[in-house]
Amino acid sequence: MSQAVSEPRTSSVGATSAYADGKEVLVEVTNLKKYFPIKSGILFQREVAAVKAVDGVSFKVYKGETLGLVGESGCGKSTTGRTILQLYRPTSGSVKYRGQEITNLKGESLRRMRREMQMIFQDPYASLNPRMSVGRIVAEPLVVHNIGTKKEREERVAELLEMVGLNPYFVRRYPHEFSGGQRQRIGLARSLALNPSFIVADEPISALDVSIQAQVVNLLQRLQEELGLTYLFIAHDLSMVRHLCDRVAVMYLGKIVEIAESEELYTNPLHPYTQALLSAVPVPDPAVEEKRQRIILKGDVPSPINPPKGCNFNTRCPVSIDVCFETEPELVEVLPGHWVACHRVI
Repeated sequence: MSQAVSEPRTSSVGATSAYADGKEVLVEVTNLKKYFPIKSGILFQREVAAVKAVDGVSFKVYKGETLGLVGESGCGKSTTGRTILQLYRPTSGSVKYRGQEITNLKGESLRRMRREMQMIFQDPYASLNPRMSVGRIVAEPLVVHNIGTKKEREERVAELLEMVGLNPYFVRRYPHEFSGGQRQRIGLARSLALNPSFIVADEPISALDVSIQAQVVNLLQRLQEELGLTYLFIAHDLSMVRHLCDRVAVMYLGKIVEIAESEELYTNPLHPYTQALLSAVPVPDPAVEEKRQRIILKGDVPSPINPPKGCNFNTRCPVSIDVCFETEPELVEVLPGHWVACHRVI
């Protein structure tokens, strides 16, 4: 296993500098937690437990990059994205956008900040109001933020629909008249209406046919180049993440277990959970696929209501040792730009 650097630099994941390694830090997440309370008793007044959906997550998103966030269903990926955008208020921790703390923003200040940060939702069928025409859906952010006259909004909607590859004459149609891929393009047009810099894409292709997924991914890449966008791309399709993302963060049971540049992570995974995930990705070369060893994890993911003591992965880890059941590993930079939270690595 690789050796750690001379001193752990966990805190530098959430450093407050505007630049890191010569790159501008656009979004900075430090020790972010989101717990959902479980209440019981008369009128559900007493909190008896909490679902630890996000439990101390730290990472940076650099301007102009695509950071992939991957992991099993239920690991907290979507909750992380929504909490960063303040759609869920965090239980504790810090989220900074261009160096400004946004977890304490309210009212008009938060509304102004949301012009810079938008979201593409996972389900293109549930995220669009079926009673609103496409024109009204795409124009809604402009109306909410009181931008432009009616004519200017109509022109902007037509421009946005063309930008995502849809006919501007569709403005009077309704969501049920469109396919899943077209609906996701409508949702993308809506998210671009306010010229944001940062977009959280919450599994934007998982509900689409395979033939349509590549079209949407190519569209996202083209728009990123043309508009200078920065993405947090949440997904569980690891082959797509490798194609699309500059860096990848691996999440397990509410925590980040590994972060590295995409090629580095796929060619040199260090955390046992990352190794198991990547071993399940098919390889197109039959000779390589035949010789490759598949890692089968035993047991189920523990409950986020009562996670294990020590490392969250210790109940399923094939190489766990005594310290894994006692002490939680820190996220440490073991190679340049490669962070791992594992006692067996550090």
